[in-house]
Amino acid sequence: MPRPVTLFTGQWADLPIEDLCAKAKQFGYDGLELACWGDHFDVQKALSDADYIPAKKAQLERHGLKWFSISNHLVGQAVCDRIDERHQQILPPHVWGDGDPEGVRQRAAQEMINTAKAAKAFGVDVVNGFTGSSIWHLVYSFPPVPPKMIEDGFRDFAARWKPILDAYSELGVRFALEVHPTEIAFDIASSERALDALDHHPAFGFNYDPSHLGYQGVDYVKFIRTFADRIFHVHMKDAWWGHGDGSVGVFGGHTEFADPRRYWDFRSLGHGDIKFEDIIVALNDIGHNGPLSVEWEDSRMDREHGATEAAAFVKRVDFKPSQVAFDTAFDHK
Repeated sequence: MPRPVTLFTGQWADLPIEDLCAKAKQFGYDGLELACWGDHFDVQKALSDADYIPAKKAQLERHGLKWFSISNHLVGQAVCDRIDERHQQILPPHVWGDGDPEGVRQRAAQEMINTAKAAKAFGVDVVNGFTGSSIWHLVYSFPPVPPKMIEDGFRDFAARWKPILDAYSELGVRFALEVHPTEIAFDIASSERALDALDHHPAFGFNYDPSHLGYQGVDYVKFIRTFADRIFHVHMKDAWWGHGDGSVGVFGGHTEFADPRRYWDFRSLGHGDIKFEDIIVALNDIGHNGPLSVEWEDSRMDREHGATEAAAFVKRVDFKPSQVAFDTAFDHK
């Protein structure tokens, strides 16, 4: 059967989850990828309130929706980041605490372990998210960056994430990093290096999202084939590039999304430059049968119109791999 099509709720966290459930079903989705913010999925309640998980499952079932993963990008970001006032806006108060940077990182690490415990209780085995990075600010090497500074950044990442991933392994849960600028891994080369830093920890893989790769010039189909055994989850998200007026480049020029000067921007599925048929072929080739989760972002379009259109787009572009070789019809032996 075709892959389930789910909606990532992160960009809809301003809506109560009950309202979003009703809308998502109406939009045409089979399920939800619940974000751990807003009232969509509360890690602390999932672990402290025996009624919370059964009620959450019943809520989704009432709307005919399934669940396959949860996502905690915001807390994951703080595990390795150089903490500043921006993080207070995205973190739960109990993780931010007094704002002391190392304390924030330690509490974020524990919250990511708690997220795995909540995922297990919820009956899913994938947590999607970010890792943060202590070296993202060094991405452009000037003043010249000594190799040791980059090596130290990957060592810091490994030291902070290996204990988290060990806890995930014990629980039978996997962590899927959404490869993305500002993370320790943002393209194929840095993803390979992240895996090496972790000694290819079995609980670490990727939440594949082509939209963060294409505008950088990264071969987003090659990513699938390179990490065939590490694609734990898939985001369907579009982007376009080369559409600005020539005054803003890949780095964004400190402009806001939808600024017409921008070289690249996120678009509703089917309105950008990502070749989704190539992605489906590659996913079929590696035998990935998990859900296709729409992460909807397009500053130029009404989101309810876009989310409805996106669900239909994904169902149209997805197809099952062949179960037979086409040329067997010619074999008369």
